[in-house]
Amino acid sequence: MALFRARNITRTYGSGATVVTVLKGVSLDAEAGEMTAIIGASGSGKTTLLQILGTLDEPSGGEIFFRDQPLLTRSAKELAHFRNKSIGFIFQFHHLLPDFTALENVMIPGLIAGKTIKEMTGPAKQLLDQVELSHRGHHKVGELSGGEQQRAALARALIMKPELLLADEPTGNLDSRAGNLIFELLHSLCRERKLCTIMVTHNINLAEKMEHCLTLKDGVLEKNR
Repeated sequence: MALFRARNITRTYGSGATVVTVLKGVSLDAEAGEMTAIIGASGSGKTTLLQILGTLDEPSGGEIFFRDQPLLTRSAKELAHFRNKSIGFIFQFHHLLPDFTALENVMIPGLIAGKTIKEMTGPAKQLLDQVELSHRGHHKVGELSGGEQQRAALARALIMKPELLLADEPTGNLDSRAGNLIFELLHSLCRERKLCTIMVTHNINLAEKMEHCLTLKDGVLEKNR
């Protein structure tokens, strides 16, 4: 059984004559230690799908399973706890908090979960080292380059040791060199930690390096391989 499954996900907006259907019965399976790319034209609903998979948005229909347990029947509080513990998120724009250092930003999910600064400092420093950012840990976000900011965001996404990583165009706001570095780090950490990774991307070259590649077109998810 796949670690993560989505079944017949639909998403509509509006009602009556103005209804717009973005997702039409989307299903997918994702395994631990594997990376799945979702590609498609701008406006095809890729980000909407990723938000639903991450339980940040509710589908109009369908179900999501993690370790064969349904997620969408859980309360908002239960889902928030699940996201904090089991899902790492990376976005095109890093969403780091500007008033804090890279190290402090990486620790934040743990602090939200009730852990102490003392408990989180060591793991956060170790992750910054893994993403080649240990020398910039005490710099605030505005003092980091775009690539460094995204590496800090990657470390933050992994600090709670999630089993599922959802990435929405994590290289889309970077030049090719910085983007390739982010992907190689992500790919390496995915293998090392046996992460189940689903990435939305416009970068076909990156998509081809992943185990699975799916195309979202006209609300339907088509399997390329």
